[in-house]
Amino acid sequence: MKDKIVYICQSCGAQSSKWLGRCNECGTWGSLVEEVIKSTSTKIQKVKLKKSQPVKLDSISTDKEYRLKSGIPELDRVLGGGIIPGSLVLVGGDPGIGKSTLMLQMCGGLKNHYPLYVTGEESLEQIRFRSQRLDNISEELMLLAETNIEQIDYVIKSGDCRVVVVDSIQSVYTDKIDSAPGSVVQVRECASLLMQTAKQTGKSIFIIGHVTKEGIIAGPKLLEHMVDTVLQFEGEKNYSYRILRAAKNRFGSTNEIGIFEMEQSGLKEVKNPSEIFLAHRNNDSSGIAIVAAMEGSRPLLLEVQALVTPSYYGMPQRTVNGYDLRRIQMLLAVLEKRLGLRFSQHDVFVNIAGGLYLEDTSADLGIAAALVSSLRDKPVDPKTVYIGEIGLTGEVRSVSYLDQRLNEAQKLGFDKIIIPNTGSNRNPNLNNINLIQVERLSLALNDFIKNEP
Repeated sequence: MKDKIVYICQSCGAQSSKWLGRCNECGTWGSLVEEVIKSTSTKIQKVKLKKSQPVKLDSISTDKEYRLKSGIPELDRVLGGGIIPGSLVLVGGDPGIGKSTLMLQMCGGLKNHYPLYVTGEESLEQIRFRSQRLDNISEELMLLAETNIEQIDYVIKSGDCRVVVVDSIQSVYTDKIDSAPGSVVQVRECASLLMQTAKQTGKSIFIIGHVTKEGIIAGPKLLEHMVDTVLQFEGEKNYSYRILRAAKNRFGSTNEIGIFEMEQSGLKEVKNPSEIFLAHRNNDSSGIAIVAAMEGSRPLLLEVQALVTPSYYGMPQRTVNGYDLRRIQMLLAVLEKRLGLRFSQHDVFVNIAGGLYLEDTSADLGIAAALVSSLRDKPVDPKTVYIGEIGLTGEVRSVSYLDQRLNEAQKLGFDKIIIPNTGSNRNPNLNNINLIQVERLSLALNDFIKNEP
């Protein structure tokens, strides 16, 4: 049988029998690359099937201590409580964000489980130098500098390791395919082999993946479907904080986040992120409000900054960092329609301080307060927290996990909290807290709009 030549899109992994200037599946121009798939055998071999029998669900025993603790509580939180044996985890992120550092520190916390760190991009000496800079890295950590996936697979199956890190999936290759490492075919085949090894041996395998300039994980989309968990490591280059999210998790929630701070000795967990995000706020300036958002099961108090200035151009600017631009436009429309405030002749800038991107709509009320505060040039009470989602009719809608948000605000010393009207007294343990329940946006922002033209 002759070798097969196909043209594979490097963006989506679609195959074509002939070269095309534009991929028919994803529409990307110039992405089809010739790949030669070698034939491994010319004979059809008969496979002897094993006699497998189904079993009842209640006959399968489970262990309460089934998950392995990585020694990094923030990582365990994102994974759903720990590492599942036999799982395949993909870790992605921008270059230099700290993916390898996180994995190396994880291996340091798993020294009792004989972790194996496979590097295809760095030499053993470079890994050694990095480990000397980091804290709690065991001198007995096993390292392997190899890029051939068959050799890596042999070492994993023959060794005593229970956790394996492959850095990175784009650097390894298989001899079965005649194409360069990092190509769509190579990434797919190598990941498939690692997945089979993880399920057969019960060993947990972490693979580090590169990202494209658009911020998505490089390689075929099938790669994310194959793995059990996809972790995205995020962070702004101007900040030392890093956020770990689960984009996919078969063994836990995808709403949890882990927050780290990059220091000289490695990544350090942030125990109380609310204090970090509020550390540099200015209480005397207008356009600043505090909101209580939820990231998974964790309440976060964040500073919302807004700047509203007269526009000297035909089309006013709307610039947003850390929040949905379309939702900001909706809030501006509600403020104009329901409160009579004019933003149509002003440039509007909104920023979530700290480099965090918010998807929680409970920040609507705080953003509206910051916008009106900047428009009126009147500072918000620095001891006030705003919690609530805003509807199109100007109503303040209820939010989930309200008690957790209130407890976090009390813990950080805030004495006035504006929340949606729930029709009942909330949390009697809130001492010395002025809890104001409002139904309409006009009541929540009454301090800014009363006695104003």
